[in-house]
Amino acid sequence: MIDTRNALAHAFAEICLQAALPVMKVYATDFTPEQKADRSPVTEADKHAEAVILERLAVLLPGVPVLAEESFEAGDRPELGARFMLVDPVDGTKEFIAKNGEFTINIALVENGVPVAGCVYAPALERIYLGGESAFAGDAAPGDALGSVSLEPISIRTAAADGKTAVMSRSHADAQTTEFAKRQGVTETIAAGSSLKFCRVAEGAADLYPRFGPTMEWDTGAGHAVLAAAGGAVTKPDGTVFGYAKVSEGYKNGPFIAWGDRS
Repeated sequence: MIDTRNALAHAFAEICLQAALPVMKVYATDFTPEQKADRSPVTEADKHAEAVILERLAVLLPGVPVLAEESFEAGDRPELGARFMLVDPVDGTKEFIAKNGEFTINIALVENGVPVAGCVYAPALERIYLGGESAFAGDAAPGDALGSVSLEPISIRTAAADGKTAVMSRSHADAQTTEFAKRQGVTETIAAGSSLKFCRVAEGAADLYPRFGPTMEWDTGAGHAVLAAAGGAVTKPDGTVFGYAKVSEGYKNGPFIAWGDRS
């Protein structure tokens, strides 16, 4: 039985590394994206990777419900308890289609509305992030065994007094987000796709990631877990709790801010 958050994060990382194999197989082809009911794009990579992930999670944590993007879109609405998992088999599908490498595979465990363990893997960049009690990152190729990967601890940085750096969405920037960043004393911005934005803050490359555009819980759970393990936090813009299992909202997130050092 896996009974620590770090062990769970490592187990999720093992699954992400294997799920990356069908993802990268599709990525290497001249694939044709499809369009889901909400008009967002999807590819065969999403479907194949989710199948791998769900099969392995059923063995890892039997009986724990999984809220997974493609299954949800297909009509699977699991009854969630206090403990459930979130899966996004390809987060940043626009980045995947553009072939800029900035897409990720995300798995997280949520307990009582809080992500407590997660993995974010960017297979095209061969970079993996995981967080439980603590946070780690390393270079890993698709299909690698995690035991062969050199993982280093990561943590948020101390915010500079003379100007902060914000990481912004490469595909979903908007004026409201930009205005919030200015009010926080941001003097530099860096662009990134998918859940890599959380990870940039977690590894000390940026101070905050503001997001006012729409996201779903499976988009944010894994990155949230990694950032929290690295010493950061995710809140609503007014500083209140940003939680999960928002059944009545259809698991849609409202605006949030991913913070590094808030002192």
